[in-house]
Amino acid sequence: MSDTMARGILYIHSAPAALCPHIEWAVGSVLGAQDRLEWSAQPAAQGSYRAEITWTAPQGSGARLASALRGWAHLRYEITEDPSAGCDGSRWSHTPELGIFHATTDVTGNIMVSEDRIRYAYEQANGDPSAVFHELSLALGEAWDEELEPFRQAADGAPVRWLHQVG
Repeated sequence: MSDTMARGILYIHSAPAALCPHIEWAVGSVLGAQDRLEWSAQPAAQGSYRAEITWTAPQGSGARLASALRGWAHLRYEITEDPSAGCDGSRWSHTPELGIFHATTDVTGNIMVSEDRIRYAYEQANGDPSAVFHELSLALGEAWDEELEPFRQAADGAPVRWLHQVG
């Protein structure tokens, strides 16, 4: 584990009540002593709850959080890890329908698409511009953004944070 510390945010966009204690245990096992998650009702999915926590932990903790939370049915979340000394930033998005998406981010949170990924999009498209568009949409995680957007809207009176807007 790295001695260099990183910062990030965990957004639990929706989770069923029965899963909330398990999420807290998983987050605590990765991050150690942090603030407790404060759960509130998620108006976009009746009977589910939302929470967020800002964290500081060793580099790579965002990936460990994503691993600890992956595979749980009915859980929607996003994790950001800000760039730190010698390390790019990252963002993980998860929905039950799409699974997990990971992207490298710059200092302002923009997704960075690598040269190899762009070349792959060209090769897969085989000269079809709409196929290039489709491949780049996948590389940017647009499907995850579209699915998570209604859940990013916080309850009345709570802060709303926009992680990424496409288009």
